[in-house]
Amino acid sequence: MKKMAGLFLLGVAALGLAGCGPKGNGSSGEANTDGKKKAKYDLLVWEDQAKAAGIADAVAQFEKDNNVKVKVTEKAYAGQIEDMRLDGPAGTGADVFTIPGDQVGTAVTEGLIAKLDVDKATQDIYTPAAIESQIIDGKVYGLPKAVETQILYYNKALVTESELPKTVGDWLTYSKAHTTKDSYGLLALWDQIYYAQGVLSPYGGYIFGKDKSGNYDPKDIGLDNAGAIEGENIIKQFYDAKVFPSGIVGEQGINVLDSLFTEGKAAAVISGPWNVDPYKAAGIDYGVAELPLLDNGKHMGSFIGVKSYNVSGYSKNKALAEKFVKFITNEANSKVRYEKTQEVPAVKALAEDEAVKKNAVTVAIATQSQYGELTPGITEMNSVWKPVDAALQTVATGKSEPKVALKEAVAQIKSAIAANAK
Repeated sequence: MKKMAGLFLLGVAALGLAGCGPKGNGSSGEANTDGKKKAKYDLLVWEDQAKAAGIADAVAQFEKDNNVKVKVTEKAYAGQIEDMRLDGPAGTGADVFTIPGDQVGTAVTEGLIAKLDVDKATQDIYTPAAIESQIIDGKVYGLPKAVETQILYYNKALVTESELPKTVGDWLTYSKAHTTKDSYGLLALWDQIYYAQGVLSPYGGYIFGKDKSGNYDPKDIGLDNAGAIEGENIIKQFYDAKVFPSGIVGEQGINVLDSLFTEGKAAAVISGPWNVDPYKAAGIDYGVAELPLLDNGKHMGSFIGVKSYNVSGYSKNKALAEKFVKFITNEANSKVRYEKTQEVPAVKALAEDEAVKKNAVTVAIATQSQYGELTPGITEMNSVWKPVDAALQTVATGKSEPKVALKEAVAQIKSAIAANAK
């Protein structure tokens, strides 16, 4: 989820939600006149930025039903796991916080999150991919609250829905015909594995294979196999044709892509639901759609991101925190959260909700998710991002060929995994 980190980090705000009743074992306290501590709240919850309103009613109900007080603090979603590494041991961390699904494995290894007792009936209310992201070695460590994946945004003033190219190859042809000094066709951050995997995977490339038990096998890396190389050669055609501006490669690429689209200079971009409001605020009349087909007939893939609520391994109120997580992610509360935040819910039944089905972005995400895959949620994934991105950038800039670059990246990944295992 690292590209989302670049999208989410903006600032910190706090929202306290009050309740009533006696407090005896709170997560925080202040001194009484007798020197003893009087609890200020029973649970501290870290919620994503600008998302606390989505759970406000549910929190108030939980407080009333359980005669407790819950404090909700908004924190940048992508930074919460790092904050927990420091605040958890210090006793100032949240009881419940939210992390990317691909960081669950790392959080379990580090003892940052606690195992939950979730029965099969509860697990079954969520989409398979969403709940799978929370299960490590058959044990549940959180419950999903939202899912997201990449979709296609197109500028209706430049290309209508009926004119949209159907395949990646068609988009290359379109981009060649519409690329000038101030205009572009399709733009994508294919120098990053988060986006490039959507092309590599349908050709047979994969990050980690799975063993007979369905667990990721970090010894089985498929980023340099024939399929991955074929997919990267497809991507290379866009750079060779110079239909992508040079500034789209590297750390600032995401800013360049967004700027070109919001300035009306790009017909389409591949991005995620995090840009719904920014693109709208820029005044762009855009449409959304699932990602295009590839020339081999398969649908372009994408990583599915899952946001979850997890109980801190350092919480002193784990039972209450687990009860809160189950309550806040049930169908009724998930629907309200969706209505107030527009984040696509992870509850299966809500896919048929009329309000959800009328939202074009939600429909595009749900459709694309059928062709998506979870980002591997094991600690070894941390060894993948940098070397593969670096390799893809050497291809984008013409400094290396796909076969050479990808094989070197896999060698680096294996070396890093081995070093971390010692």
